[in-house]
Amino acid sequence: MIRIGHGYDIHRLQPGGQLVLAGVVVARDISPVAHSDGDVALHALVDAIFGALATGDIGEHFPNSDPRWKNASSLVFVEHAISEAKQAGFRVVNADLTVLAERPKFSPFKREMRDFVAGLIHCPANIKAGTNEGCDAIGRGEAIAAHAVVLLESIA
Repeated sequence: MIRIGHGYDIHRLQPGGQLVLAGVVVARDISPVAHSDGDVALHALVDAIFGALATGDIGEHFPNSDPRWKNASSLVFVEHAISEAKQAGFRVVNADLTVLAERPKFSPFKREMRDFVAGLIHCPANIKAGTNEGCDAIGRGEAIAAHAVVLLESIA
């Protein structure tokens, strides 16, 4: 049996701090406005896994109203989603992520991001970069977003 899931996340950007995408620090002069670490790529990945499992979304599993998740690393969320998949009898076969941002330019980090995600989920992963061509908050450099698609297969 196979299942496909799609995930999406978006965060506004603010001056200062650091921006982490797919587990890699890509900027040290801007950061996401977020309850946790605000890694939109990993958040989208987690939502895609939960979607494939039909177990809700990241906000249901890790609500921003819960102080336990304040400044939490997105690695905790990914590990939980992978564990939940395994408990349900599935494994991730591959993941495809698209990060949408006008800033920062993170092309130099794509290989490191891809390798990091692949190591987390123990299968091939792809990272793509896109912009919104000057349209909306993403296009104005005020926000960053990510989409993720995952394929799960039964391990039974």
